[in-house]
Amino acid sequence: MAGRGTVQLRGGEDAILRVENLVQEFPVGRNRVVHAVSDVSFDLLRGETLGIVGESGCGKSTTARALVQLPPPTSGRVMLDPDSENEVDLTGLSVNELRDVRPRLQMIFQDPISSLNPRRRVRDIVSEGLEIWSDGGIGTEGRERVDEVLHAVGIDPAAAASHRPHQFSGGQCQRISIARALTVDPEILICDEPVSALDVSVQAKILNLLEDMKVRYDLSLVFISHDLSVVRNVSDRVVVMYLGKICEVGDADRLYEAPAHPYTRALLASAPEPARSVGVADAVLGDDIPSPTEPPSGCRFRTRCPLAIEKCATEEPEMQQMDGDHFVACHLPRV
Repeated sequence: MAGRGTVQLRGGEDAILRVENLVQEFPVGRNRVVHAVSDVSFDLLRGETLGIVGESGCGKSTTARALVQLPPPTSGRVMLDPDSENEVDLTGLSVNELRDVRPRLQMIFQDPISSLNPRRRVRDIVSEGLEIWSDGGIGTEGRERVDEVLHAVGIDPAAAASHRPHQFSGGQCQRISIARALTVDPEILICDEPVSALDVSVQAKILNLLEDMKVRYDLSLVFISHDLSVVRNVSDRVVVMYLGKICEVGDADRLYEAPAHPYTRALLASAPEPARSVGVADAVLGDDIPSPTEPPSGCRFRTRCPLAIEKCATEEPEMQQMDGDHFVACHLPRV
């Protein structure tokens, strides 16, 4: 499955992030390589929320980490302000140059507790980015900034600043993680499954908080999740990934209402209401997901696809436009 190609990329001055032909591979053992992300291309417009969805192991989190160069991708380009005179390719920067750019691109991790240093107090955790950026003490203005973002995410600085992460719940730790990311005034916030480790009762509060922070601080979001309902609710545009590849891209409502790729239809059909928008008959997925060390030839989804034909085994599908902002990589898309 899925596809190569860059036809889904949009040009213009509104783009703040563009990823072209991103590849991330990891050697494992003798002469074996994990093909975690293979030739992935997408972009993000200013003020937009881009959702990335797919099964566990499809490469979502690896893609997120590659955007912030943790670690740098094997190949491909990650550009800030593409198509402008200020264009910056993160993959070509030195360590010092990357350090200067990183405040523009911040990340919230999946596990809110383990992503915080258990030995440090909350104020130190949240202010660390400012201290690194300023090469020393943050001063009165920096302390005021820390207090501001803590208030913004619903944490009382006076009560919490001297406490350590283990004294807070998972939801509170995620609020602290969001505050830490916002302190350096980023333009792009990458959210790697930010609510999957939280109780259902807390998830909605964190999602609402992210929406509020997006408006308040003029952010553009990359939101990664395996929860189809969450992705639809928060995203303007959605990327569907499978085994390191993109299979479908499009406007969130259009993609959920009329999915063109067999894998997207299977995902939606297998999800509980209210995410489901297609019939259960479309939820047929043969066999287990193949190993990323030995991905299938041609279309990577073909070994589980009920529609697979001989062409799927010999030829990788190209990304093609269905209509408007809807693109699919499939030899037999549903029109």
